[in-house]
Amino acid sequence: MSKAFASSIVETLRQRGFLAWLVGGCVRDLLLGREPKDYDVATDATPQQVMAVFPETYAVGEQFGVVLVPGEDGASTVEIATFRRDIGATDGRHPDEVQFSHDPREDVARRDFTINGMLLDPLSGEVLDYVGGRDDLKTGMIRTIGDPEHRFAEDKLRMLRAVRFAARFEYEIDPATFAAMQKMSGEIEVVSHERVRDELTRILVEGHARRGFLLLDECGLLPHVLPEISKMKGVEQPPEFHPEGDVFVHTLMVIDNLPQPCPATLAWGALLHDVGKPATFRIAERIRFDNHVEVGVKIAEQICRRLHFSNDDTEQILALVDNHMKFGHVSRMKESTLKKFMRLPRFEEHLALHRADSLGSHRHLSTYDFLLQRREEIPAEKLRPAPLVTGDDLIAAGHAPGPKFKEILAAVEDAQLEGRLTSHDDALAFVHREFPA
Repeated sequence: MSKAFASSIVETLRQRGFLAWLVGGCVRDLLLGREPKDYDVATDATPQQVMAVFPETYAVGEQFGVVLVPGEDGASTVEIATFRRDIGATDGRHPDEVQFSHDPREDVARRDFTINGMLLDPLSGEVLDYVGGRDDLKTGMIRTIGDPEHRFAEDKLRMLRAVRFAARFEYEIDPATFAAMQKMSGEIEVVSHERVRDELTRILVEGHARRGFLLLDECGLLPHVLPEISKMKGVEQPPEFHPEGDVFVHTLMVIDNLPQPCPATLAWGALLHDVGKPATFRIAERIRFDNHVEVGVKIAEQICRRLHFSNDDTEQILALVDNHMKFGHVSRMKESTLKKFMRLPRFEEHLALHRADSLGSHRHLSTYDFLLQRREEIPAEKLRPAPLVTGDDLIAAGHAPGPKFKEILAAVEDAQLEGRLTSHDDALAFVHREFPA
C-alpha cells in the first residue's frame, strides 16, 4: 500500500468538500521514518457519503463508520473512518453507542494511545496533535489518551497493545498507564482467545520479544494470558547446562535470539519449547526434567487449542517442541536417521530454534554449524531419493500385503540413505536376503 494512494483518497474527499486526514499508526510510523504497513483515513464524511465518492468501497463496520477502499494492487485496502465519539463499552470491546461527529478532536479523544492519536495532512505535511503524541514520540512514552482506566475499560486488549508498542519501539510505559494495567490485568480474561493470540504473536515476532514478556510479567498480565509461561519463573536448571538461570530466564533469552523476520510458528515453538519443565522438575543426583518433552507437547497442544491456532500451525508448533532435544544426538545419528531428521517439514525453523536455544544457554553452535554444512553437502535427491522398491515390487516378489510392508520398505530406505543400496536390483536382492517371502 503506497502513501500516494492514501494521499489521493484524502485529496478526493477534500475536493468533495469534506475534512480528511491520515490518522493513527501510519502517522506515527511516518513521523518515525518507518514505512507504514497500512494507511487509515479519518473524515467527517459519513459512510454513505464515502461510498458515494468511492463506488468500489465496501462497508466492514458501517455502524462504527468504517469502510474500506481497495488499493491499486487489489490486495491491500485503506480504511476510512468517520469522525465519531463512542459512548459506553459494556462488553469491554465495542462501544454501546456511536455518534458521528464533525470535530476531529472528538474522534482523536476516543483513540487508545497518544502516539496513535495524531492526524497528518499528507498534502502539506502539517500534523494535528491534540493529545501530545509528538512529545511522547520524542521522549519514548506509551501513554493512553485521557484516563487510562477508562481507555482500558473500553477495550481490555489495549493493555496488551501497550506492552506490544513499548516492546517494539523500546519505549517506557507512562506510570499512570502502567498502574492501571496492573490494577486491571485480570480483566484481560474477558477478551476473546483469538484476539489475545494475535496480540501475543505480534509481541513475539515484531522484535524485542524478551522485553515484551518481561513487561507482561511486571504488569501482571502474563499469569492471565499464559499461566504456563508464568510457572517457569523460579524453576531452577542444572548450572552445568544452563548457566543463564531458571527456565523463565532461559526462555526469554531464546525468544530474544530468534531471527528477524520470524515465522509465527517458530516464535511460538521457541516460547513453548521448555513448557514441560515446571511440571517435571525434580532433584536426584542433579536437577532433572524427565520426559519434559513429552509433557511439554501435551501442554503446548492445550495452549494451541485454547488460543484457537489453526491445525497446520498447531502441528508445526508441537513438532518444534517435540524435536528440540534431538539436536543433542545429531553427532551420534546414523546417516539414515540424520537424513530423515533433516527432512522434517520446515526444518529451517527447527534449525533456527536450536540456534536460539544454544545461544540462550551454553552458547555452543557446533551442532548448528555441522547441520548447516551437511545441508550444503547433501543434494536434495540424496536427502529424498526416489524409492528403489515399491509395494508392487514386494507383491511380485511373493510378499502378501500387510504391516510387514512398512518394515521392509523402511529397511530398504535406510540402507539407501546410508549408501548401501544404489539400484533396484540391489534393493530386491536385499529384500530377498533380509526378508525372505
